[in-house]
Amino acid sequence: MASLSQLASQWNIPPELLDELSKYATPTGLADYAALAVIAGVSGAYISRGYLWDQPDPYAYLAYERPQLKNGGQAGANANKETRNIAQKLEESGKNIVVFWGSQSGTAEGFAHRLAREISVRWGQESMTADLSDYDPITITEIPNTKLAIFIVSTYGEGDPSDNTVDFWSWINKAKDVSLPSLRYAAFGLGNTNYKFYNKVVDVIVEGLDKFGAQALMPVGKANDAEGATEEDFMSWKDQLFSVFKEQLGFQEIEAKYTPSLLIQEDESLEPIDLHHGEPHGQADGKANQSSAVRTLSISNSRELFTSSDRHCLHMDLDLTNQPELTYKTGDHLAIWPGNPDSEVELLLQVLGTSERRDIPLHIKAIDSATKVTIPSPTSTNALFRYYLEICAPVNRDNVRDLAQFAPTPEAKAYLTQLGQDKDNYASFINRTHLNLGRLLQLACPGQTWSDIPLSYLTETLPHIRPRYYSISSSSVVSPRKPSITAIATTTPLPDNSSELVHGVTSNYLLAISQQAQSQPHPYGVTYHLNGPSNALEGGKVFAHIRRSKFKLPITGKTPLVMVGAGTGLAPFRAFLSERCQVQKIGKDVGQMILFFGCRNPNEDFIYQQELEEMQKVLGDKLRVVTAFSRKEGTPRKYVQDRVSEFGDDVVKLIDEGGSFYVCGRAGMAREVEKAVGETMRKVKGWSEDEVNNWSKAVKRKNKWQEDVWG
Repeated sequence: MASLSQLASQWNIPPELLDELSKYATPTGLADYAALAVIAGVSGAYISRGYLWDQPDPYAYLAYERPQLKNGGQAGANANKETRNIAQKLEESGKNIVVFWGSQSGTAEGFAHRLAREISVRWGQESMTADLSDYDPITITEIPNTKLAIFIVSTYGEGDPSDNTVDFWSWINKAKDVSLPSLRYAAFGLGNTNYKFYNKVVDVIVEGLDKFGAQALMPVGKANDAEGATEEDFMSWKDQLFSVFKEQLGFQEIEAKYTPSLLIQEDESLEPIDLHHGEPHGQADGKANQSSAVRTLSISNSRELFTSSDRHCLHMDLDLTNQPELTYKTGDHLAIWPGNPDSEVELLLQVLGTSERRDIPLHIKAIDSATKVTIPSPTSTNALFRYYLEICAPVNRDNVRDLAQFAPTPEAKAYLTQLGQDKDNYASFINRTHLNLGRLLQLACPGQTWSDIPLSYLTETLPHIRPRYYSISSSSVVSPRKPSITAIATTTPLPDNSSELVHGVTSNYLLAISQQAQSQPHPYGVTYHLNGPSNALEGGKVFAHIRRSKFKLPITGKTPLVMVGAGTGLAPFRAFLSERCQVQKIGKDVGQMILFFGCRNPNEDFIYQQELEEMQKVLGDKLRVVTAFSRKEGTPRKYVQDRVSEFGDDVVKLIDEGGSFYVCGRAGMAREVEKAVGETMRKVKGWSEDEVNNWSKAVKRKNKWQEDVWG
């Protein structure tokens, strides 16, 4: 420690003043020593602040950070000096038509890009696509009547808008004194009649536009995914739109030739370290306040839940230890970003004649200022086909027809042209074969390479790989740093060849990881590059992110619960019950619960059966488990909706006591469960159809009825 003379020299204190101070600086009694001790303690505490105590949270900035800066959405556009005024953007870029999209899974976005591209090449109209979250909704009022706006939006869940449609949805529902007399528009919605609010989002948007005085060019179009008709519904509506172009607007159709919107060039001067090798880029699907960033997570444990030899269901525990900024809550979803199978990547590279140049660095640039480059650049062909593009999806009829122009032989051109023009023939063909791009090209022209297909065409037309979402099957109270997921590996035999299986990309990717951990091959011989880009996933890791969900337990543990799940729909209820067990273990009361669970056979696919039995022991008479087996030998088929009807009085009793109702599984099942509950309410309470409907709307509005459904 420095002496007084040293301090005096350092601070320029005169010697005579130092002598005077020293008379008072020397302690002479117990009180002086006590005072000095207090002063030393306070000084030490102050100096050590931020080091030994009151350390700042390294992730506190996330609470104040503008998430849009990360995701290419709202503020992200501002950060890149992009205008948020769509009318201004149309004027600056010289575009006549804007195709807005609101998409949750990527289908509506893909349709928007296809439509804008076809409008340009077939009708010579300058067009662009626009993410609804990239522009301020009010600016559509400035679009002049010399231009057109087209809306392609999806509906999911209980009539919910996609994440990127939320701001526009809110504006069109709440805006007042808005006038759109100069806006000419057309609209197409994507929905599913298995859901109660079929295509609600497009209906609400159209109603709002009409209320504000906008001019509809044609009736709203709607796709119904319940019948697998989304693709053909879109193409039928597109043909009607083009008839309007020709007959009402006087547009002249021109010979359609591919015109790239992207410039993809090789650059061998780049080093591997400069490239994007396949890591997920940017923000996860949806807004940053609903989805975390994509991170590398370790799989700490994996086990199979089925005893069947030909069906596989996985339980996987993931580890958040090395990603402290990631947290989850019970009921949230975990998204897995997959890679494509080795065989499909190799086949496509081979049929395109690019195997030898797969690792050559590529620059991807937008030719048009209105085009947003969504693939990270620079990259490589190998990364494109393995991690960035959905090469395993069936080829849509538009693309089949377009591919004909690149055919290496007249016979191949004729084959694809005929297949793409005949709706019924194409539907039959794709259902029998499920051919993806590589297999289609190989079939159309065996032994030939399709070297004339521009890489830019494939990058523009193939869907981008999207994450697959899984309900988290663990409780954040019980297992805060190790969320688990439950995934069934899907394999579908082809009608014409039952030995040929179509493998679900992500579920079989997870199965391959699980088998590798046990030094076992994939049961169907499917292989993936499991070490990931630049070996980032070596040692059993995945790229993943967490998405917030509204599927939540009530705040109070005393609230009764009715839970209905089939198959892997049991996953979130495993988490719910685990949390309720923990609440009871610490001495707090929990409400009455009924779990309805359905599967095929109790001896094959009754997942988590032992765990449920253990939970019943803990919860005692607070939990009743009611099972439904659809393929149990010697017994009639039972589904969860049947069992809900059988126990209708108990269900109504818990609902009347303020209970919350939950359904997880396929949308068709959820619809049947709702019918069963409605019929029970009608019988027990003597209600009319209108009273049942009003009750249903009320409990959903209060979040007393929640669904986590798909398909």
